[in-house]
Parts: sequence; C-alpha cells; structure tokens
Amino acid sequence: MALFLLLESFVVGFFVSLNAISFYVFFEAVLIPMFFIIGIWGGKQRIYATFKLFLYTLTGSLLFLLGLVYIYSTFGTFNIQKLATLVPSLDLEVQSLLWITFFISFAIKVPMFPFHTWLPDAHVQSPTSGSVILAGLLIKMGGYGFLRFSIPMLPQASLYFSNFVVVLSIIAVIYASLVAFAQDDIKKLIAYSSIAHMGIVTAGLFSFCEEGVLGSIFQMISHGLISAALFLCVGMLYTRTGTLEIAKYFGIVNTMPKFGFMFILFSMASIGLPGTSGFAGEFLAMVGMFKSIGFFTGFIALGTILSAVYMLNLCKQIIWGVSYSKLLNNRLDSIEFSVLILLAVFVILLGFYPTLALNYLKPCMANLLVKYNAL
Repeated sequence: MALFLLLESFVVGFFVSLNAISFYVFFEAVLIPMFFIIGIWGGKQRIYATFKLFLYTLTGSLLFLLGLVYIYSTFGTFNIQKLATLVPSLDLEVQSLLWITFFISFAIKVPMFPFHTWLPDAHVQSPTSGSVILAGLLIKMGGYGFLRFSIPMLPQASLYFSNFVVVLSIIAVIYASLVAFAQDDIKKLIAYSSIAHMGIVTAGLFSFCEEGVLGSIFQMISHGLISAALFLCVGMLYTRTGTLEIAKYFGIVNTMPKFGFMFILFSMASIGLPGTSGFAGEFLAMVGMFKSIGFFTGFIALGTILSAVYMLNLCKQIIWGVSYSKLLNNRLDSIEFSVLILLAVFVILLGFYPTLALNYLKPCMANLLVKYNAL
C-alpha cells in the first residue's frame, strides 16, 4: 500500500509540475515504486522484467536531463511556461538535437516502436495492481511529455520530424496488432494492444490538427480506463485459475455471467465500438490524421481492424464453450463487480458524451497549436 501511495504522489506531481526539474524528478521517481512492485510481487521472471524496465527508462531519462541542462545553460530558467516562449527561438539545428533527446525519452515511456519491448515483459511479470497502474497512468506520461515539451517548445523540429513519428506510429499499430493476434498469454495480448493504441495517440499528436490532438488526449484518457479494466479482469481470472494461458480459459459466461458481460463490454470498447469512449478518441484522432497525412490514415484504420480481429477472437476463446472446471461456482464478489461497474460507467458515459472531456481540452489545444498555425 505504501508503495502505491508513493507512486500516486509521484504521478500527481508529474502531471501538475510547472518546473522542468520537478517534472524530471517525478518522471524519474515513478520508476522506484514500480521497480519494487514488480520486483517483489511479480512473476517468475520478475528480476529480468524489472531490470529491463529500469535500463530502458533510465537511458531515456538521462537523455532528457541532458536536454534540460542545455536549455538551462541557454535561458537560465526551468519554468516550463517561460521556456515555451523562449525555446522556440532556437534555430532548427539546435531544436532538432533537443527534440531527439526528448523524443527518445518520451518514446520509451509511451512506448513507441522500436522502444516497446520492455512493456510486455513488465505487464506479464507485474501483479495485477501494477499492470493496472502501468497501463492506466504510467505509459500516458510519455504522451504528456510530448504535449509539455516537444510540441510547444520545439515547433520547427516537431514539424520537421512529424512524418518520422507518424511512420513509427503506423508501424507500431500494425506490428503490435499482428503480434497480439499471435499471443497465447492474455496479459501479453493486452500489452501489445496498448502499444497499438498508443501508436494512434502519437500519430494524432503529430498531426498538428485540433481534431488529431484532441482525439489523442481523449484516447489516452479512454485507454487508461479500458486497459485498466481489462487488466483487472485478467487479474480476477488469474486469482481463480493460476494461469494466463488463453487456451486454458473457456465457457466463462456459463459460470461467471456478470464477468463475461463486463469483459465483452471492455473488449468492444478497446476495439472502438460506437457508444464507448474508445470510439470517440480513435475517430477524432483519425480525422486529424486524415487532414495531415491523407490516405495514409488507412494504415491506422487497418490496425483498428486487426484490433477487432484479435479482441473478438479472444472473446470467442474465453467467453463461450464448455465451462472451465476451476471457474465453476466462482462468481464475482461485490467489490470486484463494483469496481468493474464504475469503470464501465465512465467508458459508456464518455462514449455517449465525449464533450464532457473535450470542452475542457479545447481551450488548451487552441493555445498549443497557435505556433503551428503561424508556421
């Protein structure tokens, strides 16, 4: 409990920081409780997973720190709001070097292809609570980093490298979807699904269209809810069966009908079914992408089709069929069902009324994109 409270404090500190150094400290500090959560309560390969997570994240963080040192030596301040007006005055060559240091750091955290390999291992070895926090909050820190540093402070470099980011995002969406389809471990499948969905986020962010950026932020919120719910569902199955193999689950709807309904709902939300929060974010992001990259958006759409294939196949595998013996007479308790109901309410509410979030985001996006409209 103490580690989770510490982790929560670091995450809140990260998202409210208006000072670059405190931003960096919290960005790095979240690694400490996650290291112990996975390392102590994780699976058999937890040591490998924790050190892989540590090395990847530390490498990116050091590059980020290097960029911050240069910025401070040039402008003499760590105030993020002041830097957003000062740093864009740098010439393109300097902006490009800074952009690369920031990009690698945030791309590892997202994670983007080809920096993604730590995430499936971390999810599989992490306890359920760790996976929920990792998918729901921690990987969103990379997307927020792009919004706080790369896009507002380095507009010329961001435009210059935008096609590069979109290409990596397209590769991530298609590659992660294909790999997810081949998984026999349910946690790995959802982990690769997260990589694909975050690929849509990064492509939308670098479309530099209002719809694309709004859709990407909304998608991060939506994915945080949906992925957290899916990992909670997996954890509930694991505590009852002791296995993560998809082939070992079948006929859940016969013995756990409420669970079966919830799992199908969150799977459909992950696919982007209209009426769920997953649809609104993906649709807006792809509208923005179409304005920016035109028909290349079709590759992103292909990824969403592949997402539907592997999620529907997963539902077919575990929901229907002859009941699994270890799940007989083992229904959800009231606490488990209440948690899933709460997440389901938010997923459906944001699906039917996305303006609840979008109305708060639009003024921020208008300020963010002013520099790009002038370029």
